Amino acid sequence: MGSNPTSSAFVVDVTTLRTRAGRLPYRGPVDDEQAMELALAEARVALDHGDVPIGAVAIVDGEVVASRHNERETAGDPTAHAEILVLRDAASVLGTWRLSAVTVVSTLEPCPMCAGALIVARVGKLVYGAADPKAGACGSLYQLCADPRLNHELPVTAGVLADEAGGLLARFFAGRR
Repeated sequence: MGSNPTSSAFVVDVTTLRTRAGRLPYRGPVDDEQAMELALAEARVALDHGDVPIGAVAIVDGEVVASRHNERETAGDPTAHAEILVLRDAASVLGTWRLSAVTVVSTLEPCPMCAGALIVARVGKLVYGAADPKAGACGSLYQLCADPRLNHELPVTAGVLADEAGGLLARFFAGRR
């Protein structure tokens, strides 16, 4: 693909999002809260195959370029976290591994693996919903995205629709106990 990340060829098919996620997508540029709504819709899709309901979207100039959910159970892959998958898709769509124009929106604070991938990919910004006191690497346990010893730092916005994101996870785990 070309190098213009804002052309319509790079925007994820919002009809696919509506079909998979069961809600109408936003038309045109989205803000952090609208992007989180889309990530939450992706997270709900993970429930269909027994995965932990975490979703992520990649945004460039307010346009969704990739959207994924956890697929560890279906893929049998411990690295198939929503954030890793959305980074892979965004890199493929944009034709580069350097994702400095990308904002990643995740329903849960990224773990150390995912935070490391955000740093390595040079992501421009992270937005997340619920904090993860047991494995969070972007504010709760660790501050990987803001560690000046690493080769890249990125701004983090925490707590966007945190109650909804946390509630989805709480209901999932309550049903497993």
